[in-house]
Amino acid sequence: MGDFGSKTIDNKNSMIHIYQIEGMTCNNCKASVEKYLHELPNISRVSINLEKGEAEVTMDQYLDPDALQKALPEKFIISNKDGVKGNASLEASTVTSQKTKLQQLKPLFLILLYITSAGLLLQYQNWSWNEFMLDFMGLFYIVFGFFKMLDLKGFPESFKMYDPLAKRLPIYGWMYPFIETVVGIMFLMRFEVHLALITTLVVLGITTLGVTKTLMEKKSIRCACLGTTLKLPMTEATLIENTMMISMAAMLLLNGF
Repeated sequence: MGDFGSKTIDNKNSMIHIYQIEGMTCNNCKASVEKYLHELPNISRVSINLEKGEAEVTMDQYLDPDALQKALPEKFIISNKDGVKGNASLEASTVTSQKTKLQQLKPLFLILLYITSAGLLLQYQNWSWNEFMLDFMGLFYIVFGFFKMLDLKGFPESFKMYDPLAKRLPIYGWMYPFIETVVGIMFLMRFEVHLALITTLVVLGITTLGVTKTLMEKKSIRCACLGTTLKLPMTEATLIENTMMISMAAMLLLNGF
């Protein structure tokens, strides 16, 4: 992984490095990361900020960054908090980061492609934009709800990291996968479409506020849009998918649904 270029503070013979860690969704994750890093030789202290996704590691003697990553379970990804010195190193680091982000988002793009293709196939004989949007939204909710259902215990913990309502009302995080599934069925069956559209505006509107705040604060956390089974980073793609669904809902409401 190379030099993390982390912030270093001299404290007698110790050095303090600050790293960003992706994949921490709850206090159990925090405890695991602290435990695994603290077991490494020459690490005297590990302090983690779960909200920011940061780890402050005090080292008595420098350890190669690869050793830090190898000590952690696969679900956690450690990266530099501060910039890497030198233009060439910074450029290489940026390219690597972009490739990693695209690779991580590949499942999301594939799922959206399949949902779009299914929506188009359902309408290929009697094309209608409104009907296509209803089918797309219905399939979107069903598929995304399914992935959340795979880990009903872990999803609420991840979801409340960025959704304002789930953070204040934990039961909402438990209910969310079921809300998505019900709304998806309503769209596909054309049952109470008006109610389903309003629910979409409210539910995704709240989530989008949280996503926007997270991105603006540059926090490195996992997106729970596909549950916890697929480890997706919180990126602009999450904001785009939510905005797309909100726009469709608004258009259909304006068209009289």
